[in-house]
Amino acid sequence: MSAVSETAAVAEQQMGPLMSAALAYQRFADRVSEFFGYIAQYFVLLTIVVGLVNTVLRYVGATTGNKLTSNVVIEAQWYLYSMIFLLGFGYVLKNGINVRVDFWFAHQSKRTKAWIDLIGHSISLIPFCALGLWISWQGVTFSWSILEQSPDADGLPRYPIKTMILVGIIILSIQAIAEVIKAVAVLRGIDIELAGSDAPIRVE
Repeated sequence: MSAVSETAAVAEQQMGPLMSAALAYQRFADRVSEFFGYIAQYFVLLTIVVGLVNTVLRYVGATTGNKLTSNVVIEAQWYLYSMIFLLGFGYVLKNGINVRVDFWFAHQSKRTKAWIDLIGHSISLIPFCALGLWISWQGVTFSWSILEQSPDADGLPRYPIKTMILVGIIILSIQAIAEVIKAVAVLRGIDIELAGSDAPIRVE
């Protein structure tokens, strides 16, 4: 263990069992977000493949006068596209690649960044997640109750992808709480990396 890691471990122990438990949760949440971010990259590949197949079939079908594609392929393409974002919510937040004005944020001190994240996540992101969970839950349960189908001919069921909206918000909620814990830890003197600290500077 490095000297920096040993110092961080000692500082964490001095914070008491509540902070130690919170930091254990934070590390777990980070792993969850990284896992789903890893999974999301494969949906990128699947989306490209399905999109390519759909395009080729449409043009070949138009040339030959045959219908070679259907709404199944078309809807599968945007289902997969949606999965990239839904599974990547937590990963994006954890790594600080969400939309923000980095040319200003990047030049702030670590404590100032922690205050910005603490206030922003507490009064904006977490309430947004709570509202999203409440609204999504109602929509998902209703969709399952009627086994909602696509209104288009040969379309896919709607309830599985609507369920993933709920899953995506849960992943985001888990990471949002973890980011608040990180901010509190920094403000209490624990040397912990904040999201986006080493991200490239950019203007959104």
